[in-house]
Formats: sequence, structure tokens, C-alpha cells
Amino acid sequence: MVDEPCALLAEAFTSLATNGPPSWVVLPLVFIGVAAILAGPAEAVGRCFGQLDNLIAYRWDLIGSLTGIIAFTLLSWWQAPSVVWGVLATAAYLTLLWGWRRVVAGIACGVTLACLTAETLTPGISWSPYYKVRLSQEGAYQGKPLYLISVNGVPHQLMGSADFKLTAAEAQYRTPYERRVDAPLRNVLIIGAGSGSDVSIALTKGAEHVDAVDIDPRIMQIGAELNPDHPYSDPRVTRHVNDGRAFLQSTDTEYDLILFALPDSLALVNGASQIRLESYLFTAEALREARDHLTDQGVFAMYNYYREDWLIDRLGNTALQTFGHAPCMDIFTAHQAVVTVAKDLSNQQCAATNHLIGTDVVVPADDDAPFLYFRGGFVPAEYLWVLGGILVISVLTVRILGGPLREMRPYADLFFMGAAFLLLETKNIATFALLFGTTWLVNALVFAGVLLVVLAAVETTRRFRTPPLPVVYGGIAAAQLVAYLVPPDALLPLPFWPRLAVAVVLAFLPIFLANVAFAKRFAQADSSQAAFGLNLLGAIVGGCLEYAALVTGYRNLLVVVALLYLAAFLFKPRTAVG
Repeated sequence: MVDEPCALLAEAFTSLATNGPPSWVVLPLVFIGVAAILAGPAEAVGRCFGQLDNLIAYRWDLIGSLTGIIAFTLLSWWQAPSVVWGVLATAAYLTLLWGWRRVVAGIACGVTLACLTAETLTPGISWSPYYKVRLSQEGAYQGKPLYLISVNGVPHQLMGSADFKLTAAEAQYRTPYERRVDAPLRNVLIIGAGSGSDVSIALTKGAEHVDAVDIDPRIMQIGAELNPDHPYSDPRVTRHVNDGRAFLQSTDTEYDLILFALPDSLALVNGASQIRLESYLFTAEALREARDHLTDQGVFAMYNYYREDWLIDRLGNTALQTFGHAPCMDIFTAHQAVVTVAKDLSNQQCAATNHLIGTDVVVPADDDAPFLYFRGGFVPAEYLWVLGGILVISVLTVRILGGPLREMRPYADLFFMGAAFLLLETKNIATFALLFGTTWLVNALVFAGVLLVVLAAVETTRRFRTPPLPVVYGGIAAAQLVAYLVPPDALLPLPFWPRLAVAVVLAFLPIFLANVAFAKRFAQADSSQAAFGLNLLGAIVGGCLEYAALVTGYRNLLVVVALLYLAAFLFKPRTAVG
């Protein structure tokens, strides 16, 4: 009853086998499925664009998008179950239809709602802003229950007592304490505190105070309610629902022990598909931040199921480069590893079986390219095949539904604007994730901010006389140059509000100017459907170009953005002077 859940969790984190068709087949099919689902509402939007003034139609499109972001934020805040999302989507969808189409759609939506209702009523199912969470009891240890927490169908955490973790579970939980010399544990920071088992261990080891940080409020809530040791009820523990890197940047406390306790999110940041929720925790800059928050006798440790030997060495090398001496590295079965390093070498004691970092080691990840699981080189061929398939499908769809592409040639500049804008948005999402955390709320606020700025640009163009397009493009170039010359890490030392003010100006000024240019051109379009369709096709291309960040880093995406806006300027019709 004890070994089975441990084995299940270990297998989930370390298995290298996959089932089903290859991803280069599945992902284009998923793309087609999503596009097909959205085709109905998109067709209705296209008809509206043909019936209304160009900028009036675009304004209402933006207001609708902003309404969706607000609804997303509220539903995520309330941790609403899937059936609530389904009811709202059904109501919106049926509003767009009438006659027999509404009847057919109503039947399809009814089947979907029945499935979502069954899922919502399943015992142990709940929702966080990031995951579908499933809780199941998997036996007991010395009379105390063991719970398996799965997210999106993947085993994520095994919640049990400290006694279970320290004796019957994997050795990684006790190893950090064995590698530090005997010294007081006044303050302990645990990032990835989750359901509280690591917190309970720290209390058992004598911690006088524990700051427990986790990005997921629902998993912490499960720990507060059901962890058999009730660590979150202990007065020595302070809970923080926050991004780990953001917490490090905001606290002045020094710690005797900092643990990165299996911070594996299994989720990506929306709008920046190469960034995981924990990506900025494992950069060289993040480890320097952790080192600077240690007392003179302080120790830093991270442990997880790292899946690959090269990844273990990369993290060990990052610790070596940061602390100036080699860490203790303990490797157990199935790529379980613990990397422990003291601020002062004399305060760490490695085992006789200590793993030595190899000579062919991948350089540390950094804040500009926080891709821990990418070994370097060019974009993987598998990615290129998938992206190529998506682009071919997109071009064919636009050709079939929108007519000959040569008829859209007058709007080629809007194509480049779409690609540039998507890349600019992606870069800003990555910047705000670094500066303020990868939480769902930060992400939602960035999207809402982008939409508000775009709406402000449209209203400015509608209501006021704006400079000619060449002047606006010059402003875009100047704003991007400033954003390039002020890297995000230069803002990290600033207090929160000044950092926010500068980040907003650097991020949103280019977006505002770019959308003034777009609004001026879009207002002149003879066919709003063709112009907007080509702009959306450009946005898809921009989304694919995001993967260039694997090679260039996020800062140099601004160079790509500048080239795309230059192409937009060169391809604009001579009559489009504004």
C-alpha cells in the first residue's frame, strides 16, 4: 500500500516512452480541430466586418476580447469547474445562431455540457487556475492517509506525513538536511511547497519559521485541509501563493535553508509557449538571487526527477558557477537527484558517492533564454515539421475561404504587422513573467493590458488626427530601440511600483504606436475581411516565429520585430500616408 503510489509517481516523472501517433501528426490535427471549432464564430465576425465601418468593427472585436479576458480572470479566481466554463461558452455560441443552426448547435452543446457535468461531479475532481486537479487516497502509512494529487491526468504529488517521506519514501526528501552541517534552522524557504509535505519535514528538522511558497492555490488548499501533519496550521509556517522567483525578488529575509522542492509545473505560460511556470527558477540569475538570500551558514538545495543525466549536470554546473565551488550531488534511481550547495564551502558535507559533474556540460540557462530543457543549437527538426504543417494548413484555409491570395496583395503590409505584433506580444509576456512572476493573474493582466492599449490606439485614430504613417513608423522604431537598450534584468533591482511603471512604458508604448499604424491602414482598406484575414495569417506566422527565441533569446526577438515592421513600411501602398 505504500510502495505502489511511490512507484506510480516515480514512473510518471521518469518515463521516456510515449504512446500514440508522433507529435508532428497530432499537433496539426489538434490545430485543425481548434480552427474548426472557432470557424463558426469567426465567420460571424467576418460578416460583421463587412457590414460595419472598419474601425467600428475592430473596436467591438477588441471589446469582446477584453470581455473574454475579464471572464477568464474571474472564473480562474473562483476556481470554477469545467461545467461553468461550458455553460458560458454555450450561451455565447448559441447567441450567434438562429433557426435550424441553433437547434443543431444546441444538441452538440448539450452533449458537451453533459460530459462536463459528469466530470465536475466526479469525486475528488477540482480546478485550479492552471490545472484539473484529481485527489485520490492511495493507502496509508502508520495509520496516516496517503493522497495522490494528479493534474491534467498526470501524477503530480504524493501527500503524506513527514515520517512517511523521511523513512518510506525517496531519499531525496532527507538528503538536503544530511548535506548541511549541524547549524540552527531559524528561517527556511520552500519553493514548491505544494500540499505541505516538504514543509512538515522542515518543521520536523527543527525549523523555527518556514515561508512556504507555491504558485497553485488549490494544491495548497488541499494540503491545508488534508495533509495528515497539518503543517499549514502550524504558527511557524507562513503560506504564500506566488511565483517562486517573484517571491525571492520581493523578500528581504535571509534563510538558513532554501529548497526548490520538486517545482515541476507541467504547464506552460499562456502566450509564451516556450516558458514553463517554473522556467525562471532555474536560470543563473535565479540561483544568484537564492544565494544572496542565504545567511552565512545558509544552504541551497533543489531536488526532482530530472529525467536526463545531462540535465542534472547542467543544474549542478549552474550551482557551481553561482556559488564558486562544486555542489554536493546525490543521484538515486530513475534520475532522482539532489543538488545541495552551501554559501560557504565549509558548511556542506558531501557523501562518498558524490556525483561529479561531467566535462561535456550544457551551459546554464539565463533570464534571456530560460529554456532549461533545451540543450542548445538550432530549433529541433520536430518543431519545424509541426510549425510547417500549421503554416501550410493556415495558408490553404485562407486561400479556400478568402479567395486568391494575389487579391490580398494590397494588404501585404498588414500581414507583416500581424507577425510583428504577435512576436512583440510574446516578448512582453516573457518580460512581465520575469519581472512579476509567471502566475495566471500576471498573465491575464498582461493580455488585458495589451487589449486596452490596442483599443486606446483605435479610439485615438478614430477621434483625433494622428501623424502620417512614416512618422508613426519612426516612433515604433524609436520605442523598440529604447526597449532593446533597457534589458529586463536592469529593472529587477527597482521597487515594485517603479519597476511596474517603467515596464509598462517600455512594453506598451511600441504596442500603442504599432496599433495606431495598423488602425490608420485598416481604416483605408476597401475589403476589411481580406485585410483582417491577411493580418491574422501574419499573426499565425508570428506565433511560429516565436520559436526563434530558442536560438536568439527573447531580447533579440525585438530585432526580428523591427525587421518585420520595416517590411510592413516598405510594403505599404504609396497612397497609405495617413
